[in-house]
Amino acid sequence: MLTLGIDPGLATTGYGVVKEENNKLTLVDYGCVLTSKSEETCSRLNTLAKGIESLIKKYDPDAVAVEELFFASNAKTAIKVGEARGVILLTASQTGVDIAEYTPLQVKQALTGYGRAEKHQIQYMVQKILGCKEIPKPDDAADALAIAICHINSQKLNKAVNKK
Repeated sequence: MLTLGIDPGLATTGYGVVKEENNKLTLVDYGCVLTSKSEETCSRLNTLAKGIESLIKKYDPDAVAVEELFFASNAKTAIKVGEARGVILLTASQTGVDIAEYTPLQVKQALTGYGRAEKHQIQYMVQKILGCKEIPKPDDAADALAIAICHINSQKLNKAVNKK
């Protein structure tokens, strides 16, 4: 199973590609789709859509896992992230790939077993699970890898439960 994890944002959208084969997780790629603050929002959303579409075409994932917007202290930021999420979900949907959404709580629990884990704990687990020499940077990409790992583990759990 090849999973594209996405941590949505308007300025910076993190992505991470993880492969699961024979119960082993392998890091394929990670990075960010960036948009310029000097551009209009519509142009930035278009850049984001093209970036996500390009990643899906390049890697042909079995699934795209996207983080849900859980909490934002700033309403304006929440709206921008919501717009970015909408574009990401629409773009992925148009390619026909399976889409899954996970809350930050679900991601934290999947990686550490604790829903209130700190960011550095999640990043440490991403590093250990994928066998990286250091924690993937930037944070948005590490978060996207965590989302991909969460999805793979959730799918394995669902298969085990459905066998019974």
